Amino acid sequence: MRVILLQDIENLGKKYDVKDVADGYARNFLIPGNLVKKADSKSLKLLEKQKELAAKKVEQELKKIQEIASAIDGQEIVIPVKIGEEKQLFESITPQKISEQLKELGFEIKKTQIILLEPIKEIGEYPVKIKFEHNLEAEIKVIISQEKEK
Repeated sequence: MRVILLQDIENLGKKYDVKDVADGYARNFLIPGNLVKKADSKSLKLLEKQKELAAKKVEQELKKIQEIASAIDGQEIVIPVKIGEEKQLFESITPQKISEQLKELGFEIKKTQIILLEPIKEIGEYPVKIKFEHNLEAEIKVIISQEKEK
């Protein structure tokens, strides 16, 4: 039986693939589980429209992510922190802290997108990569400075 997959199925195929499967497998397992739809001419035309819509959606999403990545690339963020007498930081700078600073600048970046091998524990300038979907990356400069005393 020729069927259209409605979702990814392990060892069978990806969503929207057209596959030939055993009649019994389709009737007893795949169709009752709403995993597939019988591939007739009407459903194949509908499949093409769905593929086009999905491709447009991915294209729009990619454009949006590219705009965000190009806007954030090269940005410098300054994080003022309290420093002890021996120039040690009272707190480590983690992806969470960097994410919060970026939110203040208007960028919605999740802490999981920020690539930081280990927390920053010293004053200085550090290049930090931000990973986006579709294998896009941006690099920002994080500047750790001493907090001004009041």
